[in-house]
Order: sequence, then structure tokens, then C-alpha cells
Amino acid sequence: MKVKTILVSQPEPKIENSPYFDLQEKQKVKIDFRPFIHVEGVPAKEIRLQKIDLSNYTAIILTSRNAVDHFFRVADEMRFKVPDSMKYFCQSEAVAYYLQKYVVYRKRKIYVGKRTFSELSPTIKKYKDEKFLLPTTDKLKPEVPEILDGLAVNWKQAVFYKTVISDLSDLEDVFYDILVFFSPSGIDSLFKNFPDFKQNDTRIAVFGNTTIKAVEAHGLRVDISAPTPETPSMTMALEKYINKINKGK
Repeated sequence: MKVKTILVSQPEPKIENSPYFDLQEKQKVKIDFRPFIHVEGVPAKEIRLQKIDLSNYTAIILTSRNAVDHFFRVADEMRFKVPDSMKYFCQSEAVAYYLQKYVVYRKRKIYVGKRTFSELSPTIKKYKDEKFLLPTTDKLKPEVPEILDGLAVNWKQAVFYKTVISDLSDLEDVFYDILVFFSPSGIDSLFKNFPDFKQNDTRIAVFGNTTIKAVEAHGLRVDISAPTPETPSMTMALEKYINKINKGK
């Protein structure tokens, strides 16, 4: 069956030159975006119950833009003025760049990893005298605490925001040729919203090994996967599949 419609389980890109828009134009397919999960902040009073006093920490570990937003939200709710001396350890350049929304970049001590948390860990290890706070989600990858424990630094994790399943009831009678997922939480949302979901002719595209395992655990079929050496991005994997199915390439 030819591909005409795709649903991506993420918010619509805000940049005009997103590869999804290029794919839509080039392949003449309809691409819709809908977050299957969303983030909700944990109130400051609940964070206090986690025995968190922001004044106790000299360094913040930031793994995502959500972590940046919610750290500064909580600081504001707690009426905590973040000192200029605070050190920021950012997992990637994208996170560090986003930090500029809240701080004057050139006046702060900001340390940046390449992309993964393990690539940031050697930098963290150099600062054993710091007291690190890791503001995070309730769905944190287990490798992050494992790596920090292995570094033998003084650190504490606190849940500042939670991943929540979105209400998708309005999609009940809407069908797409391809559904695109990026996390096990997206698959959880699919079945929470539609417990009787049957794949039938719907193709499922997934990003990452943990998402593949979640799809297969629900007895579904993975038709398109990324990243691979040939298709490192989801849009490249989709384009390759559409070329094969729609054009017989």
C-alpha cells in the first residue's frame, strides 16, 4: 500500500526548514504532528518534599531543554536567586545554547558535552568538590545515575517535571499509513488511549532500540527504524521507505 499520510508523535517543528516539511513537499505526502506525551512541571512544594534546598548546590547538570526550563521555574517558585557563581554542565551544545534564555552566557561557568551523557561525564569528574543537582524527569534513563555514581561525585537527583500521557481521543476514527514513535512512552500512550489498537496495514516507524523493544513487547510490527548507518535520521528512514513503496525504487 502506498504511503499518503504520516502521523509524527511529536510537536510540530517550529523551524521553517525542518526536514519533515521538505519530505512532505518532495514526496507529496501529508504529515501531521501530535504529541502523544507531554511534560508537566512538579510544584515547588512537592520538590521540597524531596528534601531539595537549591542553596545547597554549586553546580547543575542539565540533560535537556526541559530540564533548563523547569530548573529556573522551580528557582522562581522558591524565590531562589540563582548565584552568578553557579556552574552549569550541559549534555549537548543545544542544551547549552538554550540556557541563554535564562542567563548571560559569557558571564557564566558553562561546561558542554558533545551529545551523550557519557561524553559529558569526564568533565563532571574533574569537579569533585562541587555539589551537583540533577533536575530531571520521572522517566530518566538508568544510565545517567549509574554514570554519576561511578564518578564518585557529590550529586543528588530531583524530579522537577513528569512525562504525562496526552489525551488522543479525537483521533479514534482517524487513520494514518505510518505512525512515527520516538520513545517507549509514546507506545504507552498509544495503548492507554486506544487499548484495542490493531496494527493491520498501518506501518510503524521507530527511533532507537528501546522504542523498538516497546513496540515488539506489544506484539506490533516494526516497519521502519532509525538510526542506522544508512539512515541516521527518522526523515531519511521515512524517505527511503516511501521511495521503495510509492515509486518502486
